[in-house]
Amino acid sequence: MLTLYYHPESRGLATLWLLEELEADYQAKIVELRGPTGAPESYRAIHPHKKVPAIVHEGVTIIERSAISIYLADRFPKKGLAPAIDDPMRGPYLAWTIYNSGVLDPALSATVLGWDYDPARVPFGAWDEVVSYVERTLTETPYIAGDRFTAADTQMASSLHWGINLLGKIPPKPIFKEYLARIAERPAFQKVVLQSQPIKAAV
Repeated sequence: MLTLYYHPESRGLATLWLLEELEADYQAKIVELRGPTGAPESYRAIHPHKKVPAIVHEGVTIIERSAISIYLADRFPKKGLAPAIDDPMRGPYLAWTIYNSGVLDPALSATVLGWDYDPARVPFGAWDEVVSYVERTLTETPYIAGDRFTAADTQMASSLHWGINLLGKIPPKPIFKEYLARIAERPAFQKVVLQSQPIKAAV
């Protein structure tokens, strides 16, 4: 059995979307994040910092959104959302999956919170450089890792949807709107993301 720990108003929603894309057999448990100290202390047994998402699969606990995404797409290959090891898309797919949580997310968080940071002294780039890199890539390819939809898109599209439509912090570049329009045609995206995070701002 696979159990997902998440909250519908969190980055964990991207993992729920991925599970639907993969047609995996899973159960989802909502972790209440709005208590005085965040998630319940007992949740540390699953995640050391009480963050979501996390999964438990066949007795093994896996944390970190990028690791979960890569793991799930490899373990549930029927839908082909993970390029094979010898596929030229494998490298970009891995890079973008990790870039999303390791670079884009921290830079977006810093922007939302108004942090002033020196890009040369942190392990992620300047916000305008991050936005430009994503924009340039999506100008060159229809999906974030290449010419077809992969698990990396569940992470990137979730971040763009959240950052543009709900936070209003990612600029609504035309190429981002085109990308999200393609993604919005996917039934699993409509079922999971749009129902939980409807568009609140015009793009």
